Amino acid sequence: MRFSPSFLDDIRDRVPISDVIGKRVTWDRRKTNVSRGDYWACCPFHGEKSPSFHCEDRKGRYHCFGCDVSGDHFRFLTDLEGLSFPEAVQQIADMAGVPMPQPDPQAERRERERTSLLDVMELATQFFQDQLQTATGAKARAYLRERGLTGRTIETFRLGFAPDSRNALKEFLAGKGVGKEQIEACGLVVHGPDVPVSYDRFRDRIMFPILSAREKVIAFGGRAMSPDAPAKYLNSNETELFHKGNVLFNFARARRASQGAGGTGTIIAVEGYMDVIALHQAGIENAVAPLGTALTENQLDLLWKMTSQPVLCFDGDGAGIRAANRAVDLALPHLKPGRSVRFAMLPDGKDPDDLVRHEGREPFDKVLANARSLADMVWMREVQGGGFDTPEKRAELEARLRQVTSVVADESVRRHYGQDMRDRLNAFLQGGAPFRGERRPFERGGRERGGRQGGGFRHAGGERNAGPTTISDRLARSSLVSGQQAAPSLRESVLALTIVNHPQLLFDEYDEISTIEFDHRDLQRCWAVVLNAAAANGPRLTREGLVEQLEAEGFGTLIGALDQQIRYARLWTATTAAAPEDAREGYLQALALHKRTKALNWQRRELERELAHATEEADLEAVPQLLRTLNEVQLEVTRLENQEAIIEGFGVLSGRVKGPAAR
Repeated sequence: MRFSPSFLDDIRDRVPISDVIGKRVTWDRRKTNVSRGDYWACCPFHGEKSPSFHCEDRKGRYHCFGCDVSGDHFRFLTDLEGLSFPEAVQQIADMAGVPMPQPDPQAERRERERTSLLDVMELATQFFQDQLQTATGAKARAYLRERGLTGRTIETFRLGFAPDSRNALKEFLAGKGVGKEQIEACGLVVHGPDVPVSYDRFRDRIMFPILSAREKVIAFGGRAMSPDAPAKYLNSNETELFHKGNVLFNFARARRASQGAGGTGTIIAVEGYMDVIALHQAGIENAVAPLGTALTENQLDLLWKMTSQPVLCFDGDGAGIRAANRAVDLALPHLKPGRSVRFAMLPDGKDPDDLVRHEGREPFDKVLANARSLADMVWMREVQGGGFDTPEKRAELEARLRQVTSVVADESVRRHYGQDMRDRLNAFLQGGAPFRGERRPFERGGRERGGRQGGGFRHAGGERNAGPTTISDRLARSSLVSGQQAAPSLRESVLALTIVNHPQLLFDEYDEISTIEFDHRDLQRCWAVVLNAAAANGPRLTREGLVEQLEAEGFGTLIGALDQQIRYARLWTATTAAAPEDAREGYLQALALHKRTKALNWQRRELERELAHATEEADLEAVPQLLRTLNEVQLEVTRLENQEAIIEGFGVLSGRVKGPAAR
């Protein structure tokens, strides 16, 4: 029985390849990263003692670096268990909960027709390529040269030219024996009851072949050469081969580039064909584009099949921002743990093609490096240009944020988005900057209208909140700003105790973990003992052996205090009860926050130094800007200080929110 490619793709996508292979092997716990769908084991195809057999859920592939076998779900079952291909398909379909297709003569006929239509599309592609190289295509070649495309790039993307003729392509295909019905079924001509004689759909246009996931030409996009053309870009109409909302331009090539040797695993979605091609020529080969329309749900699903966090790149003008906001609303309902999007906003008036053609790839790399999270985009959209000078308006903002995040279908992600928005809102309002979506200008004092003085506010009890130009007493006393505390901060306790309880993490992430700098002096000394024990014992180091050595060095009381603090805060990922993969994920989250805090404190100190210098020099232009920047840093510190979900799951801030044990 012949199975359609769509059926095979469907059941492969539904069943992680690790579920198929995991029933026949034992995963190596040290090298395997479950959260990333990255698995290692001793190869079932040849005898070995160290694991060199690797499979990745994201790619749906396996490979042994010892005996060089590789394949997908079906190949694994046919090679290892000797099943026939239909038997392997039956087994995967059963795991996916998908019924096997019944023999369908009509479906088989349609599949044969699809194959013949693909042959017609290949003939059309060759025709357009040949036309580009003729005298008729001279103007198109000149245009492509002006856009900076090399001959190699033109050949890679198989760009072509449709001559300004009503029947050139139709006659070419007819001369190759292609019937009228096939030409019409491919969408290559305009036809219908009200069209007496069909004619070529694409005329006087540069042609961009659009490929399927299997790299077969299924449609075309055409860029008009005449400025008077009704449509600058024209796509193929919907056909048996082509459904515009389900296809991304350059999908297969970008997937291969992102997942191959040297690939970053990232996929960038830009707005147009030329953006993709210009980026490819600049060495950025992992870019795709929707086909002249806003991103669809199906296209977003395609992006998530390639990467857990695609980057959506938009122009920095008003239209680009509106498109980004539409993408925000599109993505929010479909978020899941480990599945999100980021947003890279280009300078106003620039698109990727302009940027890399005139300035090289470095400016575009910087744009990608500064990509914002989806949560950042939600926050900026809701507060931008708003006036929040009354309780009613602030309540309206709070309700709006609650409504936006409520659409997230996944309960866990929805809870964390709600917490993140509350943290941002608290920092925004407590920072004294709730007035027009931005901070008030620096003022030297004096009384403003409405009883405000120096940017602060008085409550009924007479206590004045710090204004936007001063550090609040609470913030100044916080451990995140001062860097001094009688006991370790909760975050530092998490970092230290997780390693004590799960010392194997130290070897998995040694380069990053070994460079941690603790603010608490006792933790500094304790950490030196941990690193010395790791160096002396290597991967043989156990929790019991490490605790024994720490107690011998006089750190038993400290470890006990850390354990009590962690359990009080219910941060279970740092305890011995956590599974290794949960401990690792929690640790990496805490480490990221710790590093961010360190960077903010360094930036704050530098800004305060520059501010003191500018004040001494009476630099009236520099002082307000430095103060605004300092306020932004302080607000970010406040947000981190207020962030209760230090580890994904549970947690309360030490010394700020009392846990159940204190009630």
